[in-house]
Amino acid sequence: MNTLVFLASEDDSNKRIDSFLSEKIDNISRSSISKYIANENVTVNDKAVSKSYRLVEGDKVIVNIEEPKPLDIVAENIPLDIVFEDNDILVVNKPKGMVVHPAAGNYEHTLVNALMHHCKDSLSGINGVLRPGIVHRIDKNTSGLLVIAKNDIAHNRLAQQIKDHSFTREYKAISYGNLKTESGTINAPIGRHKTDRKRMCVTEKNSKSAITHYYVLQHLKGFDYIKCVLETGRTHQIRVHMAYIGHPLAGDDVYGPKRVITELEGQCLHAYKLGFIHPISGGYLEFTAEVPTTFKLFLDKLNKISE
Repeated sequence: MNTLVFLASEDDSNKRIDSFLSEKIDNISRSSISKYIANENVTVNDKAVSKSYRLVEGDKVIVNIEEPKPLDIVAENIPLDIVFEDNDILVVNKPKGMVVHPAAGNYEHTLVNALMHHCKDSLSGINGVLRPGIVHRIDKNTSGLLVIAKNDIAHNRLAQQIKDHSFTREYKAISYGNLKTESGTINAPIGRHKTDRKRMCVTEKNSKSAITHYYVLQHLKGFDYIKCVLETGRTHQIRVHMAYIGHPLAGDDVYGPKRVITELEGQCLHAYKLGFIHPISGGYLEFTAEVPTTFKLFLDKLNKISE
């Protein structure tokens, strides 16, 4: 059982307890929070409350989070594109179409299944049985670089770099339309969509700060080839931000136009550069990975059309 304790501030006054906790706790859905409240795993001033309870400044909120039940996650001999590996970390180039870690209804053929075969017992356990070694994630249909922690010390130090915004994450993408400026910053908070919980959106309600910097690499006919640099790392951040400013990513079947470019097999987004301080040696490491074939072929096609 993992216990979290929060103290309501003046700014938290009159917030619903379920909204408050969804802001405070990462990686737990609103529905899970509601279940914790219903099961009396959440107390305010040592008393169980309903999910509609509204906070008062000074309220002491305690959340008892049950440890995930062990699942039989099977190690699978899936080939990995390993960019770097030592005793503490592993950098892999994840292909488009591969899910990073097991989740409900999808417990096989993920990156974690492959890592368990390759690394055996050498993966950090901080994120539990479903996500051993996983420090950060990219979407199923986003390709590119991820760093994996082989032990808890490495995991904690890498996670701290991400929190401190000293972790370099640069992406290449193709977006609809031609941006009016050659570079810019999108500073807009991101939270769950109020009606579709699988989608994210720009919203002031129950959201977290999100900052994306973009740079135009090439103007094309009807599209731009761009670079995006993450300052924060929210779920679907680049996809949501680019759609928010009217330039969704090509191939994105969630945030893009209804008429999807099916040949791309998902959003045209690739995590091509990763830079960080090695968690044990202290030296700076930086890695790059070329865009995948589907991305390159589409870019070549746009270049021919744009000539």
